[in-house]
Formats: sequence, structure tokens, C-alpha cells
Amino acid sequence: MFAVLKTGGKQYKVQPGDVLRVEKLAANAGDKVQFNEILMVGGTIGTPFVAGAGVQAEVIDQIKGDKVIHFVKRRRKHSSKRTKGHRQSLTLLRVTDILEKGADASGVMAAVGAGSAAAPAAKPAKKKAAPKKAEKAAKPAAEATAGADDLKQLSGVGPALEKKLHAAGVTTFAQIAAWGADDITAMDEQLSFKGRIEREGWVEQAKKLAK
Repeated sequence: MFAVLKTGGKQYKVQPGDVLRVEKLAANAGDKVQFNEILMVGGTIGTPFVAGAGVQAEVIDQIKGDKVIHFVKRRRKHSSKRTKGHRQSLTLLRVTDILEKGADASGVMAAVGAGSAAAPAAKPAKKKAAPKKAEKAAKPAAEATAGADDLKQLSGVGPALEKKLHAAGVTTFAQIAAWGADDITAMDEQLSFKGRIEREGWVEQAKKLAK
């Protein structure tokens, strides 16, 4: 039996015994984790995920991918060029089991990204009366922007880009000022900024604005 799982923004077709590399997970070597975002298992296709399905795996090691060279050259009067390397943090694991049903009650630690806290697979919550649409939409928006800085002060950031940053959990200049090379690369890939962060000098601007 095979399954198609989603993790780190990528999809993987797996079956028991497969060894694969995925975006870094919050787990240690020897830990058993469970992927709950299953797009397909056997002949069952999810909408978008297959309810109750899961893929369990054992973490072999935390590794790094091949070095990628990033070269930037600006052809202007005051020309500049910059070369830097990056090695993506990855988790090497072996698929041990594919569950068509009952994954939500297995008790195995959920496979989550390295920036999140891992937790056992949660049981489905009891259904509650749905709030009014207006209240439901307004509450997350209010929480996301409460105490947020005006990110539009950054060069090249308008309402649309500010909205993207808020959706990614970036709401203050202090957060951007603390970004390192890996953070910039990850945010570039996640939000498809195509080098905008370095090109516009957001980190340096954010450091000044955060004071």
C-alpha cells in the first residue's frame, strides 16, 4: 500500500520501508512521528485530506542538504555583488506504517516543523455551534494585527505584502530585524519574494525602525 503525504509544502509518495528526506521536523533521532496531512492512501483520494489516515515514520537523523550558491549582482551606477551559500536543514526518516483509519487516535507524536512544538495526534473535537460569519472572520484578523507595527514603512512593502507577512506570523519590525540568512531564505521561499528581502534591505531598515 502507498500513500501521498504533505509536509513542508511538498508532497511525497511513500510506502512502508521507504527512506526520505523532508523539511526539518521538531523531533530527535529515534523518535516516532506521524504525518496527518494525507492526500491519498491506496485508492482513496482526500478532499483535500483523507479523514483518519496517517503515515508513521521513525526519525533516523537530522541532516543538512547540499550547499546551494546564491549570487546577486546589481547592475547600477554603484554596482554591487554578493555570493553566499546555504544548506537546508532536513530530517532523514524511514516510513514504518500507513494507516487508512484510526490515525487520529494512535497517540503517536504529530510530525510538525522545527519551529513548532510537537504534540500527540489530537482526537477530533466535538462539533460546536458555528459563530456568525462576520464574527468568525473578524476575530483572527484582529488577533493577527493587534500590537503590530506598520510594515508598510519598509521599502517596497504595500498593503498586499503586509497582508502576506501577517499571514506568515510576521507583524513587528523586531521580528524582521532578528532574521538571519536561513530565515531570509526560508521566508523568500515561503512567500515567493524572489530575493526582495535582501534587495530592499528590510533587515537593516527594520533594525532602525524597531528602535
